[in-house]
Amino acid sequence: MARRLAELGYDDYRRSDAATMRLLLRGPLPVGQLGTRLGVTRQAARKVANGLEQRGFAVTGRDQRDARQLNVTLTPAGRDYAGAVVAVIDELNREVSRRADPAQLAAADAVLRAVLFDDSARHRAERVPRPVE
Repeated sequence: MARRLAELGYDDYRRSDAATMRLLLRGPLPVGQLGTRLGVTRQAARKVANGLEQRGFAVTGRDQRDARQLNVTLTPAGRDYAGAVVAVIDELNREVSRRADPAQLAAADAVLRAVLFDDSARHRAERVPRPVE
């Protein structure tokens, strides 16, 4: 992932970027919701948001309806980066699907879902589509 993004000019990929950028592509999120969806604390989500801000991929600002809420919004550069992240993920997924048959992918998916003991992780996994057999 990091190598492919570096080839596209994004040489500062962080592990949290893949999930974060896909979430923020859907629209701005309050830091607390970002943390919940990532399965991390509000403090950890704030660190992720700060990292995106420092790299010019996001801005944070107080919600107009609730000043207690700090929203994270992608910048134009962030939307470009998010698009690159999604494209690389899609490319990697296609490569894996060419190396394994649908039954193998379904079995791997079932095993990975079975080892999720945390309710939060299971809930997030429910939103991930299962492989097509």
